[in-house]
Amino acid sequence: MSNVFGSSVLRWMSAAVLFVALQACSDGDNSLADAGLAESQPMPSPADLVLRGGIVASMDPQIVGATAVAVVGHTIVAVGTDAEVDHYINTDTEVVELAGRMVAPGLIEGHGHFMSFGRAQQIINLNDIDNWGQAVGRVAMAVDRAQPGEWIFGRGWHQEKWDQVPLDAVEGVPLNRTLSQVSPNNPVLLGHASGHAAFVNDAALAAAGIDDKTADPAGGTIVRDQTGRATGLLRETAQRLVAKRGAEYQAQRSEAEVTAELRQRVLLAGEEALAHGITSFHDAGEDFATIDFLKTMEAADELPVRLNVMVRVDTNEELAEKLAAYRETAQDNDFLTVRSIKRQVDGALGAHGAWLLAPYVDMPQSYGLVLDSLAKVEETARLALKYGYQLNTHAIGDRANREVLNLYQRVFTELEQEGQALRWRIEHAQHIDPEDVSRFAELGVIAAFQGIHSASDGPWLATRLGMERTARTSYPWRDLLDSGALLANGTDVPVEPIDAMASLYATVSRRMSTGELFNPEQALTRAEALASYTINNAYAAFEEDLKGSVTPGKWADLVVLSDDFFAVPEQQIPDIQIDLTIVGGEVRYRRQ
Repeated sequence: MSNVFGSSVLRWMSAAVLFVALQACSDGDNSLADAGLAESQPMPSPADLVLRGGIVASMDPQIVGATAVAVVGHTIVAVGTDAEVDHYINTDTEVVELAGRMVAPGLIEGHGHFMSFGRAQQIINLNDIDNWGQAVGRVAMAVDRAQPGEWIFGRGWHQEKWDQVPLDAVEGVPLNRTLSQVSPNNPVLLGHASGHAAFVNDAALAAAGIDDKTADPAGGTIVRDQTGRATGLLRETAQRLVAKRGAEYQAQRSEAEVTAELRQRVLLAGEEALAHGITSFHDAGEDFATIDFLKTMEAADELPVRLNVMVRVDTNEELAEKLAAYRETAQDNDFLTVRSIKRQVDGALGAHGAWLLAPYVDMPQSYGLVLDSLAKVEETARLALKYGYQLNTHAIGDRANREVLNLYQRVFTELEQEGQALRWRIEHAQHIDPEDVSRFAELGVIAAFQGIHSASDGPWLATRLGMERTARTSYPWRDLLDSGALLANGTDVPVEPIDAMASLYATVSRRMSTGELFNPEQALTRAEALASYTINNAYAAFEEDLKGSVTPGKWADLVVLSDDFFAVPEQQIPDIQIDLTIVGGEVRYRRQ
C-alpha cells in the first residue's frame, strides 16, 4: 500500500479533502506552486501528446488548478499550467486544444459483465420495450429469419418498467402462450434485465425436459400457474436448466465460428465502453476458458480497454486446481489482470431473489433465494487467502449483506487477517440494515455499488419492501461514506446502460426515472461521485498507484469531457459528452 493511502485510506478519500481540491480545479485556482509542482527542472523530453487550455480534475489532492497534461508513451509525465507543460511540446507532439473542456482520469467501470455486454449486442435487445406485446413482436421478426429448430436469444426485459402487464400474469409476469404461438418450433430464451431470471417458450421448456413434475432446483423457481403448468418464467438457478440446452445447441458450431463470435463480443463491448469514457472495466465474473480467450486477445494487443477480471466458476475444487496458475497482477501498461474471485449469495430484488431479513411485501411467503451457500462462500474465502486473491461477493438483500459481513468478519478473525489490506468487496450492497452500515468501514470492506440502479429501481422498490423498509435500507450511500466506507461505482452493464454520466447523475441527484427524488439525503457530492468512478475504483482493484488520478508517473488513461462536471447545472450532468477517451496515451475514441 502506498504512503499516500497508508492505513487511513478511507479518511484520505474523505469528502472534505476531495471537494476542496476539485472545487479549486473547477474555479481555476492556480495553486500548483503551493503544491510543489512548479519547481525548476531541466528541459524535459518531448511529449507524444499534450492536452492544454482546459480544466484538469486530477482526483489528486496535491494537484490543484492544473490546465494541461503531457504524456510520453503510455505514462503521464507532467500536469501543470499551460506555460509549464508547453516545455514538453515539439514538432512531433500531438497537441489537443481543450478550449476550456475538462480532463479527468479515465473512468473505471466498477462492476459490469464485459462478455455479456458484448453478447447483448448480438441478440434481441429488449431494454427499451414498454410492454410484453413488443417483446413478442421482436421475437416474431427473429423467427421469420431463423431456421426451424434454431434457438433465439434476447435480453433486457423488466416487467416493472412496462406500461401494462397482461391480466392473466402470474407473479407480475405474463404467461408464455403468445410467445409459443409466434415461435412454435424455435426455442426462445429471453433473459431478464437483471440476469436473475429468464422467460422461455414451450419449445425451450421441452428442450430442457421441464414438465409439470419437474422439481425446482436449489436456489431457483420454475414459476407455475394455478393448474401447475410452467408459465415460462424461470427464476435464478432455474434458468440454467434451459440455458444449458441453449449452450449445447450453440456448441454445435465450428471452432472458428465460436472464436469469431467471442472476438466480436469483446470488440463490441470495448467500442461502447470507450464511447462512454471507460478506460478500465471490472468484469464481474468469467470462467477460466473465457479468461484464456482474453489472454490471447491481450497477447495480440486487441483488448480495447483494460480488464480486471473476477474469476467465477461453480466449484471450489476447480478454484483450488487453477487459481495459482491464473493470478495476474498489473504489469507495465497491462490490459488484463486476474486477482479476484466472484461469489453470489443471493439474487436480485426485481426477480424476488434478494435474500431479506423480512418477507417480501408482494410475496409474503418468500424471503428470497440463497444461490451460493454460506459454507461454499467461506471455503472460497479460505482459497482466496491461500492463493492471494480478493473476494468479491454479490449481496443485494439486507440479509445477504449481513451474512456476508458476518462471514468476512469470521474469516478475518479466525485467520488473523487485516480486512483493510485484503480489500474484499460486497458487490451491489443495495439494501443494508442500519445496524450493518458501519461494519463496512470497521471491517475494511468495499461497497461496490451502482448509482444508476437507484434511478431505474427506485420507482418500484416499495412494491417489494414497503415504504418504511425501502426508506430505511435502500442504497444508503451517504451513511456508508460518512461511516468511513469506500464506495466504488459502476453500472452493472448490461443490466443498465454503460453510461457513466447517467450513473454519476443518479449518484449526486438521487433522481429517479420518474423525475421524483428517492431518499435524496443519501446522495453524494460531485467530488465524491467522481472519486467513486476513478480513484476509488482503482483502489478497489489494487491499482491506485497506476491509474485513477491525473498524476505524473501514472498510466495516461484520460477522458476529455465536453463540459465542466463541477460547474454545469445538476440537471445537465447527463448531457455531458465524452469528447476523447485515451488509454495508455493512445486516443481510442473521438466524438465526431
